[in-house]
Amino acid sequence: MAPSVCHIGAMDLTSYVASLGRELAVAAEVGGDEARALVERLSGPLESAIRLTLLQAISAAADEITRDLAPGSVEVRLRGLDPNFVVTPPPVEQRFEDPGERPAEPEPSAPTPVDSGPSLDEGATARINFRLPEQLKAAIEEAAAREGRSVNAWLVRVTSAALQPQQPAQRPPAPQPQQSGRRGARHYTGWVR
Repeated sequence: MAPSVCHIGAMDLTSYVASLGRELAVAAEVGGDEARALVERLSGPLESAIRLTLLQAISAAADEITRDLAPGSVEVRLRGLDPNFVVTPPPVEQRFEDPGERPAEPEPSAPTPVDSGPSLDEGATARINFRLPEQLKAAIEEAAAREGRSVNAWLVRVTSAALQPQQPAQRPPAPQPQQSGRRGARHYTGWVR
């Protein structure tokens, strides 16, 4: 089951880009007519560069928040010229008053929630590039979409879960010999290593 989305919101970057344009115009006033003319000529090309830089900063912030929010996530989606945010909170542990109402324990093959302990959060964010088969890339994108996460958020969650120390499997009790009805014949049941 995909996690529910808590919040979807858009952010208008126009006011931030316009504010920086005004600041550049004020700074150009000090340089005189030549500097003012230069700023006016650069305004158009600079607007897209400023917008792209703001989007990169917002995306980096969303990645950092997602890392701290895991297994929840924050995605940034571009709609037109402005980013939209999709926030998926981590699942809230349900509280039950009657122990009989508790859900069954998850199967061992189910991924365990990631505990973002100090060892995973230490240090700065790092980038890694790797090549993978197109089919695997498509499968990763599909799995991330099913969970309502970005590919990056999904990879961080899955990698963190895979690197958590595994608890040793419970050993079954030692096998006990069982007597059959025939004399001298013994049958053993149990686990063999």
